[in-house]
Amino acid sequence: MTNEELDRIYERCESARIGPWTSFVEGRDHLSGCSFIKVGEGENRRDDIELTGATVADQDFIASARQDIPALIKEIKRLRELLPEN
Repeated sequence: MTNEELDRIYERCESARIGPWTSFVEGRDHLSGCSFIKVGEGENRRDDIELTGATVADQDFIASARQDIPALIKEIKRLRELLPEN
């Protein structure tokens, strides 16, 4: 995967609403209402995301990806900088 491909993935992620995104599942994380993804915190709080047809694992993955993808890309780039030039 090229740095340009990583940059495009990072840009897509950063174009999404601000994080963190947190998965809240009815019956697991709260007792009433529906399952949703909480978007942002404090002043950055935005409308929740509600998914149709998603499993709990799908929702947890989507919510976590908002934080995980940027962190993974930064780590890949950091490790690439440690490699000797080819």
